[in-house]
Amino acid sequence: MLRAFWSALGLLALALGAIGAFLPVLPTTPFVILAAFCFAKGSPWLAEILENHAVFGPIIQDWRTHGAIARRYKAMAIAMMALAFGTSLYFGFGALVLAIQAVCLGGAALFILSRPS
Repeated sequence: MLRAFWSALGLLALALGAIGAFLPVLPTTPFVILAAFCFAKGSPWLAEILENHAVFGPIIQDWRTHGAIARRYKAMAIAMMALAFGTSLYFGFGALVLAIQAVCLGGAALFILSRPS
């Protein structure tokens, strides 16, 4: 039962990561790393597939061995966050929404930038 829970959570995280590849407000890398963690607990078969994936495998390996995020992915993440915040400004969201978004995106940006490359 617990393995099924971890596998389902891993699939959800992977789906959110896939959506994040196309939506600027949803990050891909953290969800892929979360999916790898969940699959390691729930489904070694799915973990192996994800870890051997041509795109996601190196991201997971960098994170596991060094806690690192490649500069390319850092730049993409920061650019997408800036685009999301700029879009909110453009559409005139309220000050409270912008403040919450600024705090959340700022925190995420600080975390990403504080990781080794």
